[in-house]
Amino acid sequence: MIAGVCLIALVAFAPAALADSPEMAAEEDSRLYTFLEIEQFEYRIGSEDTLSWEAQGWIGGDYNKVWLKTQGDHTIDKETKNAEVQLLYSRAIAALWDLQIGGRYDVKPDPSRGYAIFGIEGLAPYFFEIDAAVFVSNKGDASARIEAEYELLLTQRLIVRPSVELNFAAQEVKELDIGSGLSEVELGLRVRYEIVREAAPYIGVSWERKAGRTADFARRKGEDVGDLTFVTGVRFWF
Repeated sequence: MIAGVCLIALVAFAPAALADSPEMAAEEDSRLYTFLEIEQFEYRIGSEDTLSWEAQGWIGGDYNKVWLKTQGDHTIDKETKNAEVQLLYSRAIAALWDLQIGGRYDVKPDPSRGYAIFGIEGLAPYFFEIDAAVFVSNKGDASARIEAEYELLLTQRLIVRPSVELNFAAQEVKELDIGSGLSEVELGLRVRYEIVREAAPYIGVSWERKAGRTADFARRKGEDVGDLTFVTGVRFWF
């Protein structure tokens, strides 16, 4: 229920759908394009030093694409904390908005799980980049993730990028130490310098905190419920 409400609320702010317009109905993708972006490849210095990554790529045309996404964290003592891969079919449903369906597989944490995905990605008013998805696992539990980012150009090459990520769960998943409701919040602020448009080193900060019952599970295991990290990394695309 919580996951569905969160996604519906975001969709309500999307532009009016153009799927029924004559232009969109008549024109089909005639050429294939490819895109790959390593959005974050960074070293995080905090209570536990971590190497983190977030990358995505697609192949397709203006209206239909196949996406591959991955993200994760690997501690310096060679333990992978979390790692996921998503394979998605994406269809343009409005100006600057895509509907995405597909699957996700979590390699870590244990136990690993598979998920069905229903999501939406696009550019909201005032140029906020939105990525929202509902996940239903092979065990039947439902969750949602909402990410929002914004780019502020200080100069043509120096760019500030604040971000927020909210994770929700529809029910407790004790084997993964996840409680129902809002389970985790992550806020980030990164400043990059584009040496060329395709490559940019950056520095910044990231703050993560578990919430609600998820925080209670962490406390019982003697784990920190929040962490502030300083990050340095590189972002590139081609």
